[in-house]
Amino acid sequence: MPQSVVTLYDVPSTTPQPWAPNIWRIRFILNYKRLPYRTVWVELSDVEATLRSINAPPTSHKSDGRPVYALPVIVDPRRNASQPVILAKVDMIADYLESSYPARPVFPEGSRALQSLFVHYVQEVLAKPLLPILVPLSHQRLPERSQAHFPSGQTPLNGPEREQAWRAAKEQFNFLATIMDKNSPPDGDGVVTMGRNVSYADFALCSVL
Repeated sequence: MPQSVVTLYDVPSTTPQPWAPNIWRIRFILNYKRLPYRTVWVELSDVEATLRSINAPPTSHKSDGRPVYALPVIVDPRRNASQPVILAKVDMIADYLESSYPARPVFPEGSRALQSLFVHYVQEVLAKPLLPILVPLSHQRLPERSQAHFPSGQTPLNGPEREQAWRAAKEQFNFLATIMDKNSPPDGDGVVTMGRNVSYADFALCSVL
């Protein structure tokens, strides 16, 4: 693939399917906007060194001031091949792709505030009960070197704990279903978050699913 396309840095697992929700958000946008891109797979243990080598910005800083590097990161050389745009942080990347490639918009006019609230709900409410279930399972599917470098910090749930976690997750999915049903015919005018138009909010939800 030509080097002039967008490069998306992603985390591999033991299966060919991409798995990291935040990175899926960017992959959805690239696909929806029909932007050609290539994927560079980086094991978790190599993320910091790899991102430093391409001069990617840190996503945050620790309390002692040390930078923290995390994915997703994109490199877009098409505007200026000698000085490519290098971005981290999922929302910052989404904003850049929307402003630089406005065709097939993911932020319909006047929708950013409501979409931001929906994305916050997906991250902070809907997905939270799933974490005790998914984190140990995701860790098991990392390559061995990444497993050793980044312990999951959580042990798999026993039977009763797992049932309780699934009940909490089901409550959130049931609530989400009642909200999404408001857009469904005959009373509504579509089946996605914004009605008929696919948007960033849908990608945030689908990335968790």
